[in-house]
Amino acid sequence: MTRFTTPIAEQIWSMKYRYVTGDGGDASVEDTWRRVARALAAVEAEPDVWEERFYAALEDFKFLPAGRITAGAGTGRKVTLFNCFVMGTIPDDMGGIFDNLREAALTMQQGGGIGYDFSTIRPRGAVVKGVSADASGPLSFMDVWDAMCRTIMSAGSRRGAMMATMRCDHPDIEDFIGVKSDAARLRMFNLSVLVTDAFMEAVKADGPWDLQFDGRVYRTVQARDLWNRIMQATYDYAEPGVIFIDRINQANNLNYVENISATNPCGEQPLPPYGACLLGSVNLARLVIDPFGNRARLDAAALKDLVRTAVRMMDNVVDVSQFPLSAQAGEARAKRRIGLGVTGLADALLMLGLRYGSDKAARQTEIWMHKIAVAAYLASVDLAREKGAFPLFDAEHFLASGAMREMDETVREAIAKHGIRNALLTSVAPTGTISLYAGNVSSGIEPVFAYSYTRKVLQKDGSRTEEEVVDYAVQMWREMFGDAPLPDHFVNAQTLAPEDHVKMQAAAQKWVDSSISKTINCPADISFEAFKNVYMQAYETGCKGCTTYRPNDVTGSVLSVGEAEDKVPGETPDQARGDFPAEGGEVVYMSDPLDRPTELEGATYKLKWPDSNHAIYVTVNDIVLGGHRRPFEVFINSKNMEHYAWTVALTRMISAVFRRGGDVSFVVEELKAVFDPRGGAWMNGKYIPSILAAIGGVLERHMVQIGFLEGEGLGLKADPTAQVVGLEGAPRGPACPACGSYDMRMIEGCMTCASCGHSKCSG
Repeated sequence: MTRFTTPIAEQIWSMKYRYVTGDGGDASVEDTWRRVARALAAVEAEPDVWEERFYAALEDFKFLPAGRITAGAGTGRKVTLFNCFVMGTIPDDMGGIFDNLREAALTMQQGGGIGYDFSTIRPRGAVVKGVSADASGPLSFMDVWDAMCRTIMSAGSRRGAMMATMRCDHPDIEDFIGVKSDAARLRMFNLSVLVTDAFMEAVKADGPWDLQFDGRVYRTVQARDLWNRIMQATYDYAEPGVIFIDRINQANNLNYVENISATNPCGEQPLPPYGACLLGSVNLARLVIDPFGNRARLDAAALKDLVRTAVRMMDNVVDVSQFPLSAQAGEARAKRRIGLGVTGLADALLMLGLRYGSDKAARQTEIWMHKIAVAAYLASVDLAREKGAFPLFDAEHFLASGAMREMDETVREAIAKHGIRNALLTSVAPTGTISLYAGNVSSGIEPVFAYSYTRKVLQKDGSRTEEEVVDYAVQMWREMFGDAPLPDHFVNAQTLAPEDHVKMQAAAQKWVDSSISKTINCPADISFEAFKNVYMQAYETGCKGCTTYRPNDVTGSVLSVGEAEDKVPGETPDQARGDFPAEGGEVVYMSDPLDRPTELEGATYKLKWPDSNHAIYVTVNDIVLGGHRRPFEVFINSKNMEHYAWTVALTRMISAVFRRGGDVSFVVEELKAVFDPRGGAWMNGKYIPSILAAIGGVLERHMVQIGFLEGEGLGLKADPTAQVVGLEGAPRGPACPACGSYDMRMIEGCMTCASCGHSKCSG
């Protein structure tokens, strides 16, 4: 017997969350739950008692800690269990800027996604005193961060993710707004504009708006013109997002000791300098009683108990986790903020007969989120009575914050009397991978995106198997009612009006003390005025931020335009359209690396970098699968000891990627895009931006020679200049760099492959 409802869920567990050692490790998902429960109970006075309670919460995917906790807790690995970090304030001097770059690299090396506010760097053209030069501006330094992020593989073979914010009154804000029009620039960043209440009032009044830095006004623009530029950029290529920063700071429980100007990569965690937050989700879909029945309801008692246990588990993570930087550890332990959220909301609503986006569904969402908030806060009060309040707790100021003024009086009285263990407790984070691992429940508070789709799974022998992945609620309906048509209240992200998305986000936000990661899907033909109204609705209804996705020529269409052949019984063609990957899109999943034969064929290439005293030799060995030759491993050698550490690291990382199978040409693209701030070199009539880019060129040449790539610059999976046309001539945008399918879509604030789950965002 297995706890997994689908083979793909078990494969995800095996690849991402299973702990494997030479003498065993996790033989089953029950072993994983036991490992995590034991690790988090170790700090308790009665660890055996709490281990059993924690295990019961994890069992059958009822509580889903974020992936870093599930993969890392109890393993002894040097990784952080925290998902979210905002780095320190960037000083406006060269030394401080590069000190911050180093801290970012160390954080991403341990698996953390990071956020930065670049508003503190003087604008382009400003005078730099003492060096007789003009400043290059914050965007030039963002390019350096972007290059660093390309080079670092974060823990678990997942690339780092970054969020960059800039205030709406910074003199370089217009350049920041338009930077993503260049599809090759700042691809490792999500971008958001910090929008103030004063700016929004100026927009409404069509008034003037000063762009200023360090007390100096550089120029004045019309607020509405600047707002329209933000909206046009987002309409055209899905970025930047908008963060209502004054609202965040006013509502923050900790506004008496911190000021927030940045968020984590997906936006659900506004954090102060060196702020860190861990994440976890209650699976609402697992708590429904009598699904689709006349008395369908959420088990309120079970929800309360689960929330209370989850809060204790997450509070313990603060004590057992490692941190990349001591400043992050100090910040986390001084405030002990956690981010408990939900997943499976849309499925739970479907089981109750409620249409996602309806007034009834929004009201039910608000009720559930209220229950979760109250249970979480009271659980934290109990922990404060037992273990003490968070060190920076001040009852008078804490209870006077914007969010706490709205809290139930019983909770306020309990906090005033006993204190509270955690400064902030609730957040709604992206849950794409853990939701699939839990049986393909709907993600976070998002609507169901696809009722069903097909995944192709690469096996060790090179063959591929195909399997259908069905939404959790849809699968339950099938099991209960067979081929009966889906009821009218079954809706998905593509059939919802944008206003319904905003309504659901606002309903949940009322009882979430941090923020929410959610994407508001807009049709390609939405008018620009209607699109702008979405953002104004988000502001007026109390949201803390807004992220939309409209199919466009830069990021592509999120929909396949052909009718799916294997649609869910009862679906109309309109319902089926858009729910399946485009024809030819493939998912490549592997639970184990390819085995190495005793002998391999390969080639060695000599690379002489102009500024180096010694040549670098790159050896690429190949394996034959299904009659086709493909790269399997790489060795990089040089007599120059300056290169030793990073060449060994690069060798191991690239070889590990190659041995996982699938289309690995993205490695070439990533290496070729790395530039050295010290400058590149001319080689064979071409400018090569870095020695890493030169190595990427060698790998590309080898792949062309063995027939893995058609030619130089052809077939790369993330070619920013590629214009790929889908069915009926619709632009499909860039391919997924992991599996090659043209099914990248904006999910919970991050471009994510619906085929294989690849995402640049951490979580």
